[in-house]
Amino acid sequence: MGGAAQSSGSDAEAAAKSSPAPAVTATVTHTTAPEPAVTETVTASPKPAPTVTKTRTIEVTVAPEDPAGSADDPGSGGSGSGGGSSPYYANCTAVRTAGAAPIHRGEPGYGRHLDRDGDGVACE
Repeated sequence: MGGAAQSSGSDAEAAAKSSPAPAVTATVTHTTAPEPAVTETVTASPKPAPTVTKTRTIEVTVAPEDPAGSADDPGSGGSGSGGGSSPYYANCTAVRTAGAAPIHRGEPGYGRHLDRDGDGVACE
């Protein structure tokens, strides 16, 4: 009989041991931040455009002055002397080199291309 009493006491202890006891659960979540992505910006530089050089050859022929002079020549003065042609100067440097500057309208060698401001005095 005494054995039965022992078994009841053991049952009570076993029941106390088997009953759920409060449990503490600690959960730690460790999230690692992803490494920042390395972004490299590459700007493509445009290729230079090919250099194109166009060359045009122009041949200029200057007609010789009429040696007898003509009535249409404003440099002849219409005198009709026939003594020769009036001088022609390509630019004011040629006029100054010849020592003829300034040239006034109506004088031999005057040309509108030599008179920049159109006042009748060339290479002033």
